[in-house]
Amino acid sequence: MSKPNILFVLTSHNKLGKLDTPTGWYLSELAHPYHVLHPKANITVASPLGGEAPVDPASVEATTDDISVDFLNNRSEVWKTTQPLHTFLGKSDSFDALFYVGGHGFMFDLADSEDSRKLIQEFWENDKVVAAICHAPAAFYNVRLSDGTLMVEGKDVTAFTNAEEEQVWLSKVVPFSAEDVLQKASGGRFVKAGELFGEKVVVSGKLITAQNPASGIGVGEAIARALGV
Repeated sequence: MSKPNILFVLTSHNKLGKLDTPTGWYLSELAHPYHVLHPKANITVASPLGGEAPVDPASVEATTDDISVDFLNNRSEVWKTTQPLHTFLGKSDSFDALFYVGGHGFMFDLADSEDSRKLIQEFWENDKVVAAICHAPAAFYNVRLSDGTLMVEGKDVTAFTNAEEEQVWLSKVVPFSAEDVLQKASGGRFVKAGELFGEKVVVSGKLITAQNPASGIGVGEAIARALGV
């Protein structure tokens, strides 16, 4: 049996809004799902601009677990050789799943990207697994399907919460709230862990969302189950 193919997507954005502060994708949100899925699937990595996708330095400083440290030290080709996102439009038949990695950079280039919306719609309407972690589920809030309905309407969904954003002092820096837009688009179906930064993975059919960095292993395992590997 051949391995399934998964397209991972990273942000290309490296500056935190109007602040002169570097950002990017969050280390454990890539390292943990990659650790779970790499032995079981073929992984291709894309970003809006292609080439090297910036890792958030704050996520490197905050992460000390062995999986993330090993990934940072030994897997740099994963994020330094990404392919331009637009080149995957029309190619969902070559993949079994689409996974968006979070990080604050995501909110500035992918959360409202037209190419991203088209890609998500295409994967979803071709019955592929569609997943995201932390800020990345924000990319789903305004994806409309061919019949005009919102993809997340009536589906349970999670993402980085307002309270968590407040806790890291960035609620006034991000362009909008992932929780607010998903709560509205889903019709009030946004769910969250019982405590701040607690693990939470939500599976709603082939839609898989995870709340925060603590959910990286869990979202990888949920994707693997959905793919039957």
